[in-house]
Amino acid sequence: MKTVTLSTLSALKRAGEPFSCLTAYDASFARAAGEAGIEVLLVGDSLGMVLQGHASTLPVTLDEVCYHTRCVARGKGRSLLMVDLPFMSNASQERLLQDAGALMRAGAELVKVEGEAWMAEGIRELTRRGVPVCAHLGLTPQSVYQLGGYKVQGREADQATRILEDARTLVEAGASVILLECVPASLGRAVSETLEVPVIGIGAGPDTDGQILVMHDVLGVSHGRAPRFVKNFMVDADDIQGAFRHYHEDVKARRFPAEAHCF
Repeated sequence: MKTVTLSTLSALKRAGEPFSCLTAYDASFARAAGEAGIEVLLVGDSLGMVLQGHASTLPVTLDEVCYHTRCVARGKGRSLLMVDLPFMSNASQERLLQDAGALMRAGAELVKVEGEAWMAEGIRELTRRGVPVCAHLGLTPQSVYQLGGYKVQGREADQATRILEDARTLVEAGASVILLECVPASLGRAVSETLEVPVIGIGAGPDTDGQILVMHDVLGVSHGRAPRFVKNFMVDADDIQGAFRHYHEDVKARRFPAEAHCF
């Protein structure tokens, strides 16, 4: 696999070839995922839940994300490294720029930020300064208490329209990638078909340009009730590398997500 860049993802979208994404939090798992063919690795603030045991992503700090970013950067190989800006990094333009700069210095190649159309100016300022941005829409975990829980977004026509318009606005502001979480498959398809930039889905149906899952879910080691969009790829694998490979191959062949994983 050649080194994956944003140009690679754009070329895959134009070719109609899906790509796989997976969270990673250390060098060893990053290396295993990269060797399995995973195109994009995400140091997600999900580390607050799967590594630290918190009930949400909100307690995760910038220093913690930077630490895990440095670890993953050492082992990622040719995969593209995307990193989450933690809760309240978008509290002001100054803080947004400072926090994004810290992530880039730690090894991020694409910075992911949650927020709707109001994030346009912040994304514009980041991209002016050479920071590639992925805008996260739909279910945004940092807003979980405002949303009233981990609920599917965009079921109603007006809400779906707003998500699509927000995506357009953020791409016009400079976002290089859109990530959609927990939206109906029809909305995932509409956003992917409308936008020229790659769209990554998690619980957003089979028609987005890329798919992402949390590593612990792929390996079947998450606790509690698994979300509908999750699949345990360890069931038919001999080892962790095999589970990552099965996930990657199923995404590339559009076998995952299946109808059972969609809303």
